[in-house]
Amino acid sequence: MTTSLLTLTPDLSVGTAARMLAERGVSGAPVVDAQGCLLGMLTEGDLIRRLAAVTDKPRSWFLSLFGSAPAQADHYARSHGRKVRDVMTAEVETVTEDTPVAEVAALLERRAIRRVPVVHDGKLRGIVSRADLLKVSLAEPMGTSGGAASDREIAQALSQAMRDQPWIDAYFIFPEVRDGVVTIHGYCRSEDVQRGLRVLAEGIPGVREVRVVTEPTPLPLIGGL
Repeated sequence: MTTSLLTLTPDLSVGTAARMLAERGVSGAPVVDAQGCLLGMLTEGDLIRRLAAVTDKPRSWFLSLFGSAPAQADHYARSHGRKVRDVMTAEVETVTEDTPVAEVAALLERRAIRRVPVVHDGKLRGIVSRADLLKVSLAEPMGTSGGAASDREIAQALSQAMRDQPWIDAYFIFPEVRDGVVTIHGYCRSEDVQRGLRVLAEGIPGVREVRVVTEPTPLPLIGGL
């Protein structure tokens, strides 16, 4: 995680906060109180929402009857607020210092967000961003391990990994491992499945190379799938 952070206070003006983000070249920053407790995040999305509100037209009295008053008030406050506390996103996903990197990556992907605060007892400890995860990927490629794996261990791990994937027709795929080189024989229904098989095998610790030499699945077999 990144611990050298730009943080904002809730009573800071939106204009000042936007200028601070621009000067630091970041698209978002955590909002904390005097004790360092996380209150929310101010992102470029929050600022754009406020900027776009200039073109909002007042809703008619009739249409307002069909909307929730609290929701309408929240939208107005977030799109017209002058303080960070009114514009920021208060409901923020967080992780802890012990959260596995894979879980952090899954969270960023699932929520389509760029960063997630790291907290301990409610206090901000840092930020994990997509850029931080990219550094991890470059420093420690997936599929590598500290020790050498035997061909038998690779074959067993690959067999288990294949059983865990519903898109693999395990009855028609036959992997062979020799000196760390995986050769996948059998029938494969598409190039996407071939690519998936290659990536899956490359992720097994100890694999040095993957060769996919499958053939198109015959029509009689396709009908039975």
